[in-house]
Amino acid sequence: MLTRPQITIGLVGARFAASFHLDAYRRVYGVDVRVKGVTSRDPASAARFAQEHSLEVAYPSVDDLLADPEVQWVDLCCPNAFHEPLAVRAASAGKHVVCEKPLTGYFGGDRGKTLESVPRDLMFREAMAGAERIAEAVRKAGRFFGYAENWVYAPAVQKARRLLAQSDNTILRIVGEESHSGTHSPYAMEWRTSGGGALLNKGCHPLGAALYLKYDEGRRKAGKPIKPKAVTAEVAHLTRIPSFVAEPDKFIRTGWVDCEDWGSMLVTFEDGSVAQITAGDTTLGGIHNVLRVLSSKSVIDCNINPNTSVVAYAPSPATFGQEYLREKLETKAGWNFTNPDEDWSNGFYNEFQDFCESAVAGRPPQSGIELARDIVIVGYAAYVSAATGQRVDLTPYFATSQ
Repeated sequence: MLTRPQITIGLVGARFAASFHLDAYRRVYGVDVRVKGVTSRDPASAARFAQEHSLEVAYPSVDDLLADPEVQWVDLCCPNAFHEPLAVRAASAGKHVVCEKPLTGYFGGDRGKTLESVPRDLMFREAMAGAERIAEAVRKAGRFFGYAENWVYAPAVQKARRLLAQSDNTILRIVGEESHSGTHSPYAMEWRTSGGGALLNKGCHPLGAALYLKYDEGRRKAGKPIKPKAVTAEVAHLTRIPSFVAEPDKFIRTGWVDCEDWGSMLVTFEDGSVAQITAGDTTLGGIHNVLRVLSSKSVIDCNINPNTSVVAYAPSPATFGQEYLREKLETKAGWNFTNPDEDWSNGFYNEFQDFCESAVAGRPPQSGIELARDIVIVGYAAYVSAATGQRVDLTPYFATSQ
């Protein structure tokens, strides 16, 4: 009788990301996935998470998790500032690594001070160096690295990829956006823990999907990805507009320390095509995750969220009771685009299915270290552009890529 391959996993972090990662692992088929335990900076939080989700172990520390010989795979569900040191440590300990987005960033500066005045070119250099250190640690250890960019795995984006692959199509323009009314995480509002604001932390999703589709196009046609050539960007602090500040009733979240709450970038690829990427924490009506691909022979709209799979009306916010409708929704009254399985639409199940299959097969995942590194480079170059008002040339950073 044939036995199925097995993977034993340890989670680092015991909050929002760990919850949906765990749910996705438990839906993987064809591979026996054992999420053995969890660790957190707050041991009590790890203990609660382990108990609530029936995990075997709440590790007292990351060291204890890494020392467990049964754990083959470490999943980093922690704030961005911890991604680099923990990814390097995990790879160096011989573990496979899965890392939440974005891969890394700039988190320096004196504690207690905001980072708005730090030169963006310094941030760019430091963030890029951090991404390279992770990539080098993974390469040196010969370990698997999965970059948790769920837009790559969203069924709508994967359908777009397959449609584009069926003809001699040229992607001319991609328009992508992730926006909603504000982050649920306090750490995302401060640069030293998040590594940036909306442009990086929200924009990394549509940017990742755009890069993925152009890379796939290039590999189909010429055996190598079509890389970014230049980026231009703008950022804003829309919740600082005086008239908004003066409004007594607010539905958009406030409290940003030194991160922008809106940003947009224009990425030019080496073949002359473009991607227009927008991200914000200032949009009402629930999460807005959309991607439009305009090619020489098609137009493809990827409505990740909202979509019309279930559209429901209620005259009162109380009508539907405790039933979940949609992420970041301000009210349940009126017409709403709800979703029978939002995590499926967001790509979480396909993401971890691919990670597990890739790890046991010894092949690269669809979203790996190359994409993770490139998003950091483009995202931080966009910050440089926004600060200087100048277009940033990206060719020096991708000239040797294959």
